[in-house]
Amino acid sequence: MARGWDSKAIEDQIAEAEAAKANRDKPVVSRDERESVARLRSLELSRVNVLNRLEAARDERYRVQLSAALDHLENEIRELNETAAR
Repeated sequence: MARGWDSKAIEDQIAEAEAAKANRDKPVVSRDERESVARLRSLELSRVNVLNRLEAARDERYRVQLSAALDHLENEIRELNETAAR
């Protein structure tokens, strides 16, 4: 039984060392960069949602509204990408 506990302790130590190394190797990302990435992901998910709704929509007025929303989201994504590229 002791051998099992020792093996588990060694496994835990190895896992902790690998996790610490992975954290050291990660580039430091500023708060603004994290927020920008989160905003971009949110906009992209919204875009996919609007596209799915647009495909399923039958009412022309609703399709026009969804198309306007899609244009707005695409402009927001484009502006965010341009800002990030600078």
